Amino acid sequence: MRRLLLTAAATAAALTMTACGTTEPAADGDAKKTAERITITDDSGGKLELDGPAKKVVATEWNVVESLVSLGVAPVGVSDVKGYKMWASAVPLKNEPKDIGTRGEPSMDTIAGLAPDLIVATTDLPPAAVKQLRKVAPVLEIRAADAADPIGRMTKNLDLIAQATGTTEQSAKLKKQFEAKIAEGRKALAGAGLGGARYAFADGYVVSNQVSLRPFTSGSLIGAVSEKLGLKNAWTVKGDEAYGLGATDVEGLTKLGDVQFAYIGNNGDASSTPFTGVLAKDKVWTSLPFVKKNDVHRLPDGIWMFGGPESMNTYIDAVVTALTK
Repeated sequence: MRRLLLTAAATAAALTMTACGTTEPAADGDAKKTAERITITDDSGGKLELDGPAKKVVATEWNVVESLVSLGVAPVGVSDVKGYKMWASAVPLKNEPKDIGTRGEPSMDTIAGLAPDLIVATTDLPPAAVKQLRKVAPVLEIRAADAADPIGRMTKNLDLIAQATGTTEQSAKLKKQFEAKIAEGRKALAGAGLGGARYAFADGYVVSNQVSLRPFTSGSLIGAVSEKLGLKNAWTVKGDEAYGLGATDVEGLTKLGDVQFAYIGNNGDASSTPFTGVLAKDKVWTSLPFVKKNDVHRLPDGIWMFGGPESMNTYIDAVVTALTK
């Protein structure tokens, strides 16, 4: 009887404590879930909350796709898969993700059908589209580019995606590799007497037989990396506030003078290679000092000029090889 009374008293005490708000410790699964909970303030200024590292991720822009692949995360959905494979082959996809539509207009239905843990979008998407995406899954919105600090923006975006996917150690590794590649490339160019060399990078397109050129100013990612290598950006045109891209035509190239000129085209898009296409017989183009000296360098296809550290590492190798050969 004494034992029964003690047991009953203990039970009553436990019930009283529960009523007062004292509970048993959380189960291991709940504790683990709480410990893994992730809160991130993204570039929209809002807070993104995840129960744990995102595994099923959809990406609406190619720089985001590259960051995910570099971090070891295979996105389940990608905008314009064919385009990514053509223009960003330096950092190839490790899986066969679902094509979710164009980068400017992703398909909400297709994304919803993938049931993602996370959607990573950039500020290049209209706010209305991002609002729709938030109805499907949590959205990590990052600023696409920033001409005031293009390299800083690249690494910040990488870090934000790494936080959301639990891959911060890989992010730190990628940043160290990038810094080492910069130092290696700078040393190689200086050793070849190219420290401070005047350099101009551009891409070009032919539309209705008219050539349009985009100078990559110091505010572009390519421009900033090139300057880190010790090259002097020869462009004097003004670039936009996000990507640091300018606009000019063939006559505008006459202002460059004597430079090392580089560009990236793509064999899969004939309109992207005017320098070896419609300009080959253009009198203005053929009269340029750097053309006459054969200081025009086509860098390898597949280096995404707006990508992440791995694209930039490949770019560094490519430009050092081209200028020192």
